[in-house]
Amino acid sequence: MCNENLLVGTDTSDDAGVYRLNDEIAIIQTVDFFTPVVDDPYLFGQIAAANSLSDVYAMGGRPLTAMNVTCFPTNKLDLGVLEEILRGGADKVLEAGAVLVGGHTVEDKEPKYGLSVTGVVDPRRVITNKGAQPGDKLILTKPLGTGIITTALKGGILAPEVLDRAVGWMVMLNDKASMAMQEVETHACTDITGFGLLGHAAEMASASGVGMRLFAGQVPVYQEALELAEQGIIPGGAFANRNYLGERVVWDRSVPQSLRDVFYDPQTSGGLLIAVPGEIATKLVALLKEYGITVAGVIGEIVADHPGSIYVEP
Repeated sequence: MCNENLLVGTDTSDDAGVYRLNDEIAIIQTVDFFTPVVDDPYLFGQIAAANSLSDVYAMGGRPLTAMNVTCFPTNKLDLGVLEEILRGGADKVLEAGAVLVGGHTVEDKEPKYGLSVTGVVDPRRVITNKGAQPGDKLILTKPLGTGIITTALKGGILAPEVLDRAVGWMVMLNDKASMAMQEVETHACTDITGFGLLGHAAEMASASGVGMRLFAGQVPVYQEALELAEQGIIPGGAFANRNYLGERVVWDRSVPQSLRDVFYDPQTSGGLLIAVPGEIATKLVALLKEYGITVAGVIGEIVADHPGSIYVEP
């Protein structure tokens, strides 16, 4: 049964659920957790927490409370590892200005960690993935390629400085990007996580009833991720994303395979993909850079034809 106060549910594959409490306040609810993507437990906790909090920021909200969602093999790993994971998560929640109010832990064969987050937003200013309009420009706020990079880490072939740079972006909250987009007229937004740039972009296109053009040469990527992709270092999730999207993505022949692989690459704690009116794009990019988001730039545009599809040109 539909509830008139449920402003955002499951029908558009949006980032979180939104429920209106009154004319001025709606709550945002989301949950996410996953296995470690880095070896350092404290950094893993930070990355997982930032990833979970991102859904609230993508909808223009402010996180209020968070609860740990934890799986841990107590018979295999020292509890000190768990303490470091939780410490990393708690520090990131504190940075977000939210309050950690508890959580739940179960025994499992491998560690998993994330957060259930509750945030608030003005119900009249909720930003979803279904408001993109023809003529909008698309702006991305973090570089792509973390799935490929962490896959290389698991294979023991990643240079430490590459990992450090990727971790720096993954632990970065999307709070400032969210603040910037709320200062301008924003039509739609989603964060880029496990379905990769193309998967989440396709969700926005389908929900909004529009098509997209992406400019491959303008999308920020880790150069090392391209090089690793050329060597065949590609996570299984990228192949799953490619198979799922199928013919909804049309490629210009000149776009190299390595770049295509990065576009399908599942991201961890990725950036925001923001759709704004064309005349506002330059202003938003400038705001994002003032907030320290140096890679922010226009990577594509919304078109009226071929709803739900994406054309990727050089």
